[in-house]
This record gives sequence, C-alpha cells and structure tokens, in this order.
Amino acid sequence: MKYQVQENCLTIFLPSEIDHHNSEELRRESDHLIERNHIRYVIFDFKETDFMDSSGIGVIMGRYRRIFMLGGEVCAVHVGERMRKILTMSGVTKIMQIYEEDN
Repeated sequence: MKYQVQENCLTIFLPSEIDHHNSEELRRESDHLIERNHIRYVIFDFKETDFMDSSGIGVIMGRYRRIFMLGGEVCAVHVGERMRKILTMSGVTKIMQIYEEDN
C-alpha cells in the first residue's frame, strides 16, 4: 500500500483487494501516519481497488471516527461502479463524500 502526506492531508492508495489479510496493516499504518503528521483529512483512493470485504469497511469506518473526532473529513476518489455499490450498500456513502473525476 502507498501513502502520501501533504500538510494535514493523508491520501491512502488502496490495493486491488482489501480483505482481512491486509486490513490490519492498513489500519496500523494509517493510524500511525494520522497521529504522527496531525492529519485532519483522509482521502481513500480506490483507483486500483475492485474488491473489499467487511474488514475493509471497518478500516474506513474506523478512520472516519478518528478523523471526525479531530474535526476533519474523510472522502473517496476514483471509485468504480463495483466499489460504489459496496460503499453504498454498507452505508459508508452516508458519512463519506465520493468525488467524481473531471473528464
């Protein structure tokens, strides 16, 4: 997984699959970066992602709760149709803005 920190914003470039095998690493690394860099905004980049199970949803929800308590925001970009369905069915779209690309 790749991460990019710019000022108080963390972009998480998600892998092709987010499941119980890699969600713990994602949780640990992102929390470390959030704490160390005083992050207030988290962007989940779904460009490469085509599968996510409930543990991936848990990672997103956990980061949302953490950032919300700090007064920040969480959003998603490059969300394909399949991932949009997963995020909508799980209720994540009610707490997280999904930004469309400008074509």
